[in-house]
Amino acid sequence: MSGTTATTGRLEKVAVPLLPCVETFELGVACEVFGFDRSDDGLPTYDFRLVATTAEPVRTRFGFTIDAPHALDALDDADLILLPAVDGGAPGLDDERLEPFFAKLRAAVDRGTRVASMCTGAFVLGAAGLLDGRRCTTHWRHAERLSRMYPRAQVDRDVLYVDDHPVLTSAGTAAAIDLCLHIVRTAQGSHVANTIARRMVVPPHRDGGQAQYVAMPLPECEDESLAPLLDWMSAHLDQELPVAALAQKAHMSPRTFARRFVAEVGVTPARWLRDQRVLAAQRLLEETDLPVDVVADRVGFGAAAVLRQHFLRLRQTTPQAYRRTFRRPGAPVGV
Repeated sequence: MSGTTATTGRLEKVAVPLLPCVETFELGVACEVFGFDRSDDGLPTYDFRLVATTAEPVRTRFGFTIDAPHALDALDDADLILLPAVDGGAPGLDDERLEPFFAKLRAAVDRGTRVASMCTGAFVLGAAGLLDGRRCTTHWRHAERLSRMYPRAQVDRDVLYVDDHPVLTSAGTAAAIDLCLHIVRTAQGSHVANTIARRMVVPPHRDGGQAQYVAMPLPECEDESLAPLLDWMSAHLDQELPVAALAQKAHMSPRTFARRFVAEVGVTPARWLRDQRVLAAQRLLEETDLPVDVVADRVGFGAAAVLRQHFLRLRQTTPQAYRRTFRRPGAPVGV
């Protein structure tokens, strides 16, 4: 499923292999999410390793080189192997000197280690033979070429990221942040992911199924943005929020509102509300001891059975199992 998986696995050792055609933005994302010590915020720290894939220092397209301190053996016990984007043409991936690296990736997947690519890093997975029969994505500009080069891959060009555990892929640029936060969330809970996002000053969650881009141009006038309405909806998740009522609040016809919502947000109002309610439920399950039926009512699902249905579909686990995994010690009972 796009951007959804069960909460699985330890996340302590993070390895980032550097190829000769590495792109620096996605490398920076990996360093920002997993390389910083944020223990002052009570966050976990990671054993973060930059790994050389060949004997030579890595030269970027901007002319500087990176000398990675770790050898390929650092991949053997990693909990996450994160592949930054490569130059859009994916040059040099047929270099036979990379075969030991590709073998390490295959071995990691075989033992269930998460192996994730950002943007055109999907071409690295393809070259290693790890996209055959798998759903995956990449930047929409490169999706057709990825399909041609690796015809057995199931390329979805319309989503932000895909979690086909243990292989994960993301679309271009900022979607790399979404993928990294998704990995943190599924391994360590929404509190950790949201706190990292707050430190990075980025949205805490965009569902993987959101569109990479929309054809309709967004309004140029900031006053016409739906952002104030989204804030209001987030504060009133416990209420019935039918499209007709939301459209009236936005001073639009229901048809115009639905069209504008998809254009600006990337998903339908119903999809957005469902995702936000599941996220709100996650926070309550982590931070309180409220009964599941009370959690369901507070986030707008009404009944525990409805919450369980949506939680299973989106998170591939039950609310009770999620709480057992991620409930924070000392969480208040009746918040």
